[in-house]
Amino acid sequence: MEKTTLGLNLPTDPRWVNIAEKDIAEILIDHAYCEQKAASSGISLIVTYPEREDLVEVMTELVAEEWGHFERVLEKMKARGVSLGRKRKDEYVAAISQILKTGGSRDEQLVEKLLLNALIEARSCERFKLLWQHIEDEDLSKFYYELMVSEAGHYHTFLDLAKKYTSEEHVSQRWSEFLVAEAEIMKNLEVRSDRMH
Repeated sequence: MEKTTLGLNLPTDPRWVNIAEKDIAEILIDHAYCEQKAASSGISLIVTYPEREDLVEVMTELVAEEWGHFERVLEKMKARGVSLGRKRKDEYVAAISQILKTGGSRDEQLVEKLLLNALIEARSCERFKLLWQHIEDEDLSKFYYELMVSEAGHYHTFLDLAKKYTSEEHVSQRWSEFLVAEAEIMKNLEVRSDRMH
């Protein structure tokens, strides 16, 4: 399979960016909720693993950054007369969450959660790259370039943390499994103009 941004096994369907641009208000709404969920995920890791001081420190910074992104998306929405509206079901995250292995030690569960977060950041980064490269709105194009760089950094952060709690070999093996499973999920998800993922 063709490799794409951050080693994802399957690139986004090229139709997505075209239909997304036509309904950019809906993309902004969904994006805002994605940033809110990213911050919540970081908080959840802090609450679940408070004994991991290095994790808490890194996640505290990441949560602040993700919340900052949420606020920035709200600003872009306000400038365009777009209100937040109701939270939508995230079919992508619901599907990839099924990749997680259940059971095992606390560290094994932590690694699974870190890899899942890395995967979400990788796909988000790829989508931001497409928006940066293809949408005509110059302000949003620049915005998505900045977020693309940030999400790539978060992807590396989650993978680096995973390697602290298990062997690099295990991370590499599980990451490959995550990528294969995610590609299959992407093949079967509807291409929607109102979803970031």
